[in-house]
Amino acid sequence: MPFQKISANKLSKSVVEQIELLILRGILRPGERLPSERDLADRLGVSRPSLRDALADLEGTGLLARRAGAGIFISEDLDSSFPPALTNLFARHDEAVYDYITFRRDMEGLAAERAAQFGSDTDLAVINEIFLKMVKAPEGQGGDLDSDFHMAIIEASHNALMVHMMRAMYDLLKQGILYNRQVVVQITNTRMDLLEQHRAINDALQTRDPKAARAAIEAHMDYVVQAYTDLRRTERNEEVARQRLDYEMQR
Repeated sequence: MPFQKISANKLSKSVVEQIELLILRGILRPGERLPSERDLADRLGVSRPSLRDALADLEGTGLLARRAGAGIFISEDLDSSFPPALTNLFARHDEAVYDYITFRRDMEGLAAERAAQFGSDTDLAVINEIFLKMVKAPEGQGGDLDSDFHMAIIEASHNALMVHMMRAMYDLLKQGILYNRQVVVQITNTRMDLLEQHRAINDALQTRDPKAARAAIEAHMDYVVQAYTDLRRTERNEEVARQRLDYEMQR
């Protein structure tokens, strides 16, 4: 984990600031377990009493949570921005799905521009590595890699607010509240189409072309909208056809 030794006075305050920044920047993630007190104190170069004071402060602010017999974790509360009643409402209405995709289109387009301009070579290497894993993923798998790819672009934008906001949005997908990539893949021959769209996004980022990166993101999300629309139409048509068949069988 990315901890650095602390050499300044007010050690516990310095520990608090370092861990806060790691959480703010999205490096330490909700639900992630911290090292043991001894290990963490060694990594930070502070005494265990100073570390305990810092951890107590962070627990008090709700950033950390202690689990009996398991250790100290980044609070999972940081991973949820929508109350259950609202997420259930999202799940019941297609309108929310389209608004969700539109929101992602705008935010991820901006993030891709920023990533092409401000992302480090290491940021772009992470994005490329995830894309290569997507290429190698077996048919029907790789849904998590899809989210990881898009999230890596958000992280490469180096905007902390955007990172946390979009993580909350992706959490809706992981919960199955809105559409997911598997829904789109159900449409015939879309896997290769999606892969080529991700290739276009990756190529634009690797060549640091902000306009092309944004355009590739927007084209990808437009495709997802159309794919989802086509799938929902197919589902409705099938429902009507089954009703007709049931009626004919009962005559």
